[in-house]
Amino acid sequence: MNYTELSNAIQAYTENTEADFVTNIPVFVQQAEQRIYNSVQFPSIRKNVTGAMTTNNKYLQCPLDFLATYSLAVIKANGEYEYLLNKDVNFIRQAYPLPTDTGLPKYYALFGPRSDNAAELTFILGPTPDAAYGSELHYYFYPPSISVAPFTSWLGDNFDTVLLYASLVEAYTYMKGEVDMMGLYNQKFIEALPLAKRLGDGMERQDAYRSGQFRQAVT
Repeated sequence: MNYTELSNAIQAYTENTEADFVTNIPVFVQQAEQRIYNSVQFPSIRKNVTGAMTTNNKYLQCPLDFLATYSLAVIKANGEYEYLLNKDVNFIRQAYPLPTDTGLPKYYALFGPRSDNAAELTFILGPTPDAAYGSELHYYFYPPSISVAPFTSWLGDNFDTVLLYASLVEAYTYMKGEVDMMGLYNQKFIEALPLAKRLGDGMERQDAYRSGQFRQAVT
């Protein structure tokens, strides 16, 4: 399902083609996508980026679309990866109180916004890097919405049911629609969500070699 198909379906289900309603459909869809992405950890919301840790600088900038961390690794000169342990800022400050406490970083914490740009977050490292190291960050982000070019998404292509009903809930909320219809759309979304979780949080995190094939009990 692409955005045109989704938009047409929303208008058909709600029987609403008013200009203001149609104009707000991208908002309904984006709110629905956020609700889904915060309920199911699909691989499509996972991203990785490489960067650089600089000598005597205990801070590392986060990507602009960063939401949460899956893992952070320091890459040594020989290409070897060392994964850092996530800690609180106060732990790192206590363990390495001086900027001159340098070495191969072992820990990291989400420090907060940069002083020169409140929209950009940074990590604090402990100890302060004693050399220039590479880094690789795996992180959680919101993929581009189906409502923007090229008007397709992994969710629309692979699990349009949960996207449609989540969008209808948002659309009907905007319309201040009837309680019974709101309940119906919300129930349909609730029914579709476990199927999405089975895929994103279950099947996509295992294989038959390690976990064995699924077997339905025979009675």
